Amino acid sequence: MSQTKVYILDLGVLECDEVWLASAPNPGTLTNPNPPANWVTVPTYAVLVDHPEMGRVLFDCGCSPQWKSRWPEGLQGVFPWTREVPLVEKLKELNLTPNDIDALIVSHLHMDHAGNIDLFKGTKAGQNVYVHKKELEYAFYVTHIGPEPNVGAYVKADFSDIPGIVYKPVLEDGELARGLEVVALPGHTPGVMGMVVHLEKEGTLIFTSDGVYSSKNYGPPANIPGLIYDSLGFVNTVEKVRKLQKKYNAKVIFGHDPEQFSALKLAPEFYE
Repeated sequence: MSQTKVYILDLGVLECDEVWLASAPNPGTLTNPNPPANWVTVPTYAVLVDHPEMGRVLFDCGCSPQWKSRWPEGLQGVFPWTREVPLVEKLKELNLTPNDIDALIVSHLHMDHAGNIDLFKGTKAGQNVYVHKKELEYAFYVTHIGPEPNVGAYVKADFSDIPGIVYKPVLEDGELARGLEVVALPGHTPGVMGMVVHLEKEGTLIFTSDGVYSSKNYGPPANIPGLIYDSLGFVNTVEKVRKLQKKYNAKVIFGHDPEQFSALKLAPEFYE
């Protein structure tokens, strides 16, 4: 039986004020009461798991190529996608198309993680879109109760009313297939999910998505980001990841850590 392989797909970069990612990164003082914002560049990516039983599983799917027409103007100014790398092009580099993907795991439904769900309408993966139940409930609720279709980083067109997409709500932590687990990492949103992959040669990889943005949040101590749904939940998630890291002697791969990302193997290289 073939081994599981993990490919990290570079989907470009977002830019933003660092205050969204870490509390008070550049605080004022008596002598400098109004320091300038710290404007940063952070990676966005998807993860392709080539699994001997489950097939090709994609974890997250990045920003929509239609982001300039789909995202509200305010969101574009706060989190611009300034180096655009379309998901379909990264799949093409691996000689794949959306039709070659068997399942899609979406860590949460923010625009930089769920923007290409519509690529999979009418495909096998489109019939197998795993999202945490709490995330589905919250994202659909906030984007359907008022006149505005977009709320915060939730862009309604990314995930709602897409023909041929079937969501499979995840209710609890556990294996989707041998050596491939999903775990709830709430805090950033109500239903962020991480992915844990156990590999024969590399050991265990824990992909936190925005459950933990970066090593700055991981600490210790935990540093709560500015963009947060539940601050206590975020701290509990950090501790949960620490326990998993210790349990499996795992490598933790954060959601938006530019320093770490520069040291990772990127597709077409892979972990096995």
